[in-house]
Amino acid sequence: MSTILLPVAVLGSLGLIFGIGLSLASKAFEVKIDPRIEAIKKCLPGVNCGACGYPGCEGLASAIVEEKASIDGCKVGGKPVAEKIKNIMEG
Repeated sequence: MSTILLPVAVLGSLGLIFGIGLSLASKAFEVKIDPRIEAIKKCLPGVNCGACGYPGCEGLASAIVEEKASIDGCKVGGKPVAEKIKNIMEG
């Protein structure tokens, strides 16, 4: 019986230690994302067509927040999307 319990206890405790270590590492190395990027990404049509010149809608949203692209960069969304993005960026 002890031939089974010892390996189970060792593996269980190792799993617990590694799990705690991974949890702490995920908090220490967390990448903070500007909430405006997520809000703008939700406003964009999400077709990832590349007509704006960026690799998908998330690329355009990041460029808008970093002020590397204009708010009317989405050709597919047009003026309604630009108005929503303008409201997000202003306030």
